[in-house]
Amino acid sequence: MNGSLISIAMAFLAAVAGIVMPLDSEGTQLGKFSSSEELTLYLMTHEPEVNNYYVEDIVMVAGSITSAPMALEAKGSDDYSRTNVQVQGVDEADIVKTDGKYLYVVSGNSIVIMDAYPAEDAKMLSEIEFDNSPGEFYINEDKLVVFQNNYHETEIMIYDVSDRENPEFDEEIEAEGRYFNSRMIGEHVYVVVNQPVYYEFGVVDAPKVSFEDEFEVYYFNETYGSYAFTTILSIDLEDKEHESNIYLTDSAQNMYVSSDNIYITSSRYVRPVYTLEERWVGDVPPISEETTIVHKISMDEGEIEYIGSGEVPGRVLNQFSMDEHEGNFRIATTLGHVSRNGGGSSNNVYVLDEKLDVVGELEDLAPGERIYSARFMGDRCYLVTFKKVDPLFVIDLENPENPEVLGKLKIPGYSDYLHPYDENHIIGIGKETVEAEEGDFAWYQGVKLSLFDVSDVEHPKEVSKYEIGDRGTDSYALRDHKAFLFDREKNLLVVPILLAEIDHEKYPEGVRDSMGGEYVWQGAYVFSVSDEEGFELRGGITHIDDDESFLKSGYYYHSPYSVKRSLYIDDVLYTVSEKKVKMNDLDDLGDIKEMELPYEEVDYYGSYE
Repeated sequence: MNGSLISIAMAFLAAVAGIVMPLDSEGTQLGKFSSSEELTLYLMTHEPEVNNYYVEDIVMVAGSITSAPMALEAKGSDDYSRTNVQVQGVDEADIVKTDGKYLYVVSGNSIVIMDAYPAEDAKMLSEIEFDNSPGEFYINEDKLVVFQNNYHETEIMIYDVSDRENPEFDEEIEAEGRYFNSRMIGEHVYVVVNQPVYYEFGVVDAPKVSFEDEFEVYYFNETYGSYAFTTILSIDLEDKEHESNIYLTDSAQNMYVSSDNIYITSSRYVRPVYTLEERWVGDVPPISEETTIVHKISMDEGEIEYIGSGEVPGRVLNQFSMDEHEGNFRIATTLGHVSRNGGGSSNNVYVLDEKLDVVGELEDLAPGERIYSARFMGDRCYLVTFKKVDPLFVIDLENPENPEVLGKLKIPGYSDYLHPYDENHIIGIGKETVEAEEGDFAWYQGVKLSLFDVSDVEHPKEVSKYEIGDRGTDSYALRDHKAFLFDREKNLLVVPILLAEIDHEKYPEGVRDSMGGEYVWQGAYVFSVSDEEGFELRGGITHIDDDESFLKSGYYYHSPYSVKRSLYIDDVLYTVSEKKVKMNDLDDLGDIKEMELPYEEVDYYGSYE
């Protein structure tokens, strides 16, 4: 320890020793640092490894606005699709939004506002340009909320778009750290920002938030393998009465948000302890003990309050592995790892009460596999695990203290995302698979859509499936649920597809299961789907006019004309890429109109192509 750190330690030892750990409303020990010296000394005595990073000063520059002088039509449609979200009433930020009249699209370093309804008269109204590519955003009536990561800082830019031709910059909020995730409920936007612990000249300072002056960092009576700051911002779009809390935790990895609470999770690895004799003979546990820590923060009309924390074995896949129902928090985890040579993995479902104490558990599901997708629906949990075949588990959670498996279905392939069709049917999107002859694993094939009937819970069935393309075929919807457009009343399902196909004429002796296809098409596949007829492909819509980009693609494919999102307004389907918006009739998919967007691609050296 160098001299400056020793001085800090001696000067503030008494102060730190006197830090109290008061109990919060749920009895959780929650302490608070009031100075960077207190924070630094705590980390010096608790963190096993420290990273000495220097953080440079960051200058924030607001976006510039250009507009096209055009007359506006005020009336929109009430029949339009919203962003595909997990919890009704809890909006999620995205790269494309509509309010039934206007279309808002991230295109390169800009957000473009279009008058999109009616489609025949669609036109671009304005363009908000940024120094860096904007990330996700929200539209809340006449407020546009945009998130940007700028080096070590999160920028939240708020615009008044009451005049869509001439958006006006309203407010900028800055928070040190990287934007992690957010939700919007009513007039309030809740934002989570991550920042590692940085030592600057031997001292750790708290992340700065532009609308806060006081130094306040909350911490818990827990030890982490490495420390990080989690900043939670509450942004009031109406009254501008913002709030923030900063917690010393581990980095947030997954987040679930109900209408009342934010749940943030992070994984903790505990290395197995063994003797020198055990090390010598190789009697070493194959995996480290892994647990997931869950922090619960309540939110009420913009006020945020830490409630407590809990812990369960294993790791969480994504936000759909979590859910809140009738005051209980449900979570599905995988413990251990899967490989072609085997592994000691298992899968579990836990129920935690309002204080995040475990009250029910169902463990050791599908040994040797891992969770590929999960969906909680009321008193049920649907779980897909996979290694060679896809078991779909139907789990009863009506008695939270005694979860039990009602039934399961084993079929080839797996689902990466599960979406409710109705209370007795579920849509899955994932990959078809073929068992490998070379070992205990399976080869991925094309993208697969499945419709599951779970009305007989003991005997779930796959009543319809549709396989798209050969090995290598991909979809944004496999990794991002916001790319999945479904409307039951319209019997409509739209997913973006990057199609790979094998030319069998080139391989007269046959094609190996491990062989991938060549990219030949990208766009949106449009399906009719019903519980009686299953999937029926109605057609495809592409933004790519020639095949030159596919010939150059190799193993990877990228084009600013790749369709990433789709939506509808009335009887018109809108497909959106970074460089184009295309409008087609929902009845026959006939072309109505298309518009180029002012996209400019930035190369690795910062110049424009």
